[in-house]
Amino acid sequence: MLQEPIVATVMLFALIALGELISVYTRARVPMLMTAMLGFLILTWTGIFPENILELSTLPALGAILIGPLIVHMGTLMRFSILKKQWRAVIIALSGLAGALTLVLVIVTLVFDFTTAASGVGPISGGVVALLITNETLTNLGLTSLVVVPVLVQAFQGVIGMPLATAFMKRYGKAFMAENRTVEDDSIGFEEERGISRFSLMKNNTIKLFVIFVLGMLGVILGDITGIHYTLFCLLFGILALNLNLLPKSALESANSFSFMMVALIFVIIGTMGGITPQDVVSNIPAVALILALGIFGIITGGFIASKLVGWHPYKGVPVALTALIGFPGDYLICEEVARSETNNLEDQNRLFQELVTPMLIGGFVTVTVASVFIASFVMSMI
Repeated sequence: MLQEPIVATVMLFALIALGELISVYTRARVPMLMTAMLGFLILTWTGIFPENILELSTLPALGAILIGPLIVHMGTLMRFSILKKQWRAVIIALSGLAGALTLVLVIVTLVFDFTTAASGVGPISGGVVALLITNETLTNLGLTSLVVVPVLVQAFQGVIGMPLATAFMKRYGKAFMAENRTVEDDSIGFEEERGISRFSLMKNNTIKLFVIFVLGMLGVILGDITGIHYTLFCLLFGILALNLNLLPKSALESANSFSFMMVALIFVIIGTMGGITPQDVVSNIPAVALILALGIFGIITGGFIASKLVGWHPYKGVPVALTALIGFPGDYLICEEVARSETNNLEDQNRLFQELVTPMLIGGFVTVTVASVFIASFVMSMI
């Protein structure tokens, strides 16, 4: 029965729906994505899900091509007036990575060896690209026995990072709403009306979607030509499209397409847990556990110190540093869940969401999309 694509899709969708229900009833203490990823892993290990369930469902194939358009959408959340004030988020994100890099390279090298430490540095700083760079280098050097270490770090860091970031953000959300203040300049103005574009054609959802996909396509093409990660181009195009009034704010939401596209992308994220066996976890758990523990402690410490230095509340700053463990779309989803759980009406929910989402998205791009690639390339070249 699971051989039918619709059945396989519904089974995977059920994990996402269950995660959403648990998130709602636990008031975001258990993030939806964490439930879905762990559920997929357990059901695959126990044989309830076939190992090829992701191939049986055709939705992950769709989700893989939606990353570019979704990043364009993220860009349409950010006005230039907001972005220029986000230097604090950049400093906090980089400080968190510096803390993780220092602890992992020093202590893991002393306990195991430098190669083991280096294999975990790229993934702990976030990003699939960093994982690919690490694995390619290990394979070329004949160190295939270590390949499972960065894979496991990449697979489990989000499971740990999401509830940690959620816990900090919930505490900040309580404090923020208790003060009953209006949105500050470094968040996206919640009062800004959605769906406004200078072109009347952009009122048509089909045309709007076409433009978003074209910008996503151009980002991918430029990424192939320049070697710069395509998500940076997609983000830039989204920001420009918003600020030039080509696309409205929250473009995919105004086109009534965001929720479905996000679900399709979550199918892809769940798939990152595929191929991990219980034996892989058991045999490499000492090194992976130490890398995760030191890396997470370093990120939190670096983020905390930097938050104090730039004048942000640590409960707001530390989650920005923790985006290295989460990335997109987890950082966006957590903002939604926390805003929903800590407010009682739509206006307050929107206010809190906009307070949280801009620095989280900026932090995610600094860590996962940019810094992790440089870190992985530099450290692996030292082996």
